[in-house]
Amino acid sequence: MKKYGKKYEATLKLIDTTKQYSLEEAAALLKKTSVTKFDSTIDVSFKLNVDPTQADQLIRGTLVLPHGNGKTKKVLALTMGKQDEAKAAGADFVGAKDMLEKIQNENWFGFDVIVATPDMMGELGKMGRVLGPKGLMPNPKSGTVTMQIGQAITEIKKGKIAYRVDKDGNLNISVARCSFADKDIVDNLLAVCDAVAKSRPSTVKGFFIQSAVVHTTMGPGIKITFDARN
Repeated sequence: MKKYGKKYEATLKLIDTTKQYSLEEAAALLKKTSVTKFDSTIDVSFKLNVDPTQADQLIRGTLVLPHGNGKTKKVLALTMGKQDEAKAAGADFVGAKDMLEKIQNENWFGFDVIVATPDMMGELGKMGRVLGPKGLMPNPKSGTVTMQIGQAITEIKKGKIAYRVDKDGNLNISVARCSFADKDIVDNLLAVCDAVAKSRPSTVKGFFIQSAVVHTTMGPGIKITFDARN
């Protein structure tokens, strides 16, 4: 039998494992069940009734959270013609082929996301083996390859997130931190739950969202329910 620490065991007693909590109840309970000394991240995990091997059931998308998720992403903007726009939007690093050479020659990865204009895709394609395995390759579907590079950077800085179902049909998304106000946690959860519910493929029969759980970093899971669930 798996053993837990005393702090974790104490938080488990606060949760009714047979109950599905409202988002408002869960937001308040999350702060009581945080077991870390730092400002814990709050994640929501969905178990979806999908087969990710089917193209129409590979759930993925992007979303700008109303209050961000508390994580500040460093943005590398790659563009030949819109460098001033990228700088004005708040990109942390701006360049073109020179930045790709820095990655290649110095093994530099001091950024979290790359946003590029289409004119850079030829050079980026050569970096697929380096950027791909790290999940850093920009993609039009995630909005990171666009002529509106300034808008894309602004959205990322405001808390835009990308999500994608894994091979087992699970979807995990960081939505907030424990220091957030309860209302802001609920607003972010509602935005995510609504986005996921709307992504239901027409070919899915029965319940689409089989379960949804929120939890803090290293904290216990809290089952939730919401209006748009299925």
